[in-house]
Amino acid sequence: MPIEVEKTGAACGAFVTGIDLTQDISADLAGELRAIWLENKVIAFPHQNLSDDDLERFTLAFGEFGEDPFFGHIDGHENIAAIQRDADEKTPIFAEFFHSDWSFLEVPPAGTCLFGITIPPTGGNTLFADQVAAYERLPDAMRDKAENLTAVHSAELGYAPYGAYGDDDKDSGRSMNIIPSERACEKREHPFVRMHHETGKKALFSSPAYIQAFAGYEKEESDALLIEFYGLQSQDELVYSHKWEKNMLVMWDNRSLLHAATGGYDGYDRLLHRTTIADTKF
Repeated sequence: MPIEVEKTGAACGAFVTGIDLTQDISADLAGELRAIWLENKVIAFPHQNLSDDDLERFTLAFGEFGEDPFFGHIDGHENIAAIQRDADEKTPIFAEFFHSDWSFLEVPPAGTCLFGITIPPTGGNTLFADQVAAYERLPDAMRDKAENLTAVHSAELGYAPYGAYGDDDKDSGRSMNIIPSERACEKREHPFVRMHHETGKKALFSSPAYIQAFAGYEKEESDALLIEFYGLQSQDELVYSHKWEKNMLVMWDNRSLLHAATGGYDGYDRLLHRTTIADTKF
């Protein structure tokens, strides 16, 4: 059965069928899937009854495992994190703000894989915002400004002991195994416009979720720029809203997209297993 690709019709995204991901992935097949992934930025594989071993094997077909610096792992699989929320949980929804995964690392992950295990009947969509299109749609003056910006990235606001997912959050009843650390206070600079080393496309890279400031700017001016760019990065025309199903694997390109979680499933358990794909260079 040949592989079939059906585009979402939104700014990004495609569904890929005609493949059984419980089977070994040859180098040729991995190359074909990689091309589909790079073109569409986020791809979904429905009806895949994957084990955790299958998820790890799939991930390794596209690169080494990436680092998850502030997540615990599931038993027996040190590269899989559980993205979960219990039915009676009252904590804020995890990762509701658009971001690129772990953009504060020296070499952030190329991709993220997320597999749906327990999926509520309503809510819980993941939003993906195309940052190649965001860059290309910028007014000329904003594009010129973006090209000259260096962003200071940090996990401090989220994962420092005093951050949103810090020590106080650990006592809130959150079901996810988040591990806050002083390491989150580290800062790293990256260009705000990123050239994708595989596609050659330019994209805006990350958002106020991890960008604390633009280097060389006073805080007030930097904050205003961040807000202005964020509005342009997350316009409706750029966003694909992905609806999850049980046994669906989704793979996205952190170099080309921002993503955000949504709620709307109070009273239902939700569980997905996640891996990241390391990049070879920034």
